[in-house]
Amino acid sequence: MTRHATSLPPDYFDARYAADPDPWNFAGSPYERDKYAATLAALPRERYASALEVGCSIGVLTAALAPRCDALTALDVAEAALAQARARCGDRPGLRLMRARVPGEWPEGRFDLILLSEVVYYLDAGDVARLAGRVRASLRPDGDVVLVHWTGETHYPLTGDEAADLFVRGTRDHLALDRQVRTADYRLDVLRARGG
Repeated sequence: MTRHATSLPPDYFDARYAADPDPWNFAGSPYERDKYAATLAALPRERYASALEVGCSIGVLTAALAPRCDALTALDVAEAALAQARARCGDRPGLRLMRARVPGEWPEGRFDLILLSEVVYYLDAGDVARLAGRVRASLRPDGDVVLVHWTGETHYPLTGDEAADLFVRGTRDHLALDRQVRTADYRLDVLRARGG
């Protein structure tokens, strides 16, 4: 499988959603269901004042995360995915869905939780470094960052391990690794702000 050399462009995702409204089977996959449950269980706090979910796709995890947040901003690069997320999540109080291509586009505000679930490996190493800078600048001093990545073979610019390791190294002056969970299929990293 030939891997992409640079960050995947928006039209990659547009084409995936045009071919299949749920191209990664987020709504029906046992892998996704179990991973989402593990992600929510790994959150260090029961409730967050202001959270950011990067790469929300069709909103399956967003719908489960929103009740634990006073305010949740969820981003995706694909409008077709966001339309489904809007339908799935309805008018949940405090939820804002936005189209953005990270790291170049980033929402205003400060967050006490930033969730990067199966998204960092779509970026090349330079964009991961820029993403790490965005996260450092917008994370509150007591904030948490959670990374989740599939660890199987991909055609993305980075593997799950490469993506997570680059991000962890790029934020190590500001974030400490609190814990890491590994399964046969994915890794989950919980990072906490060193000032917290």
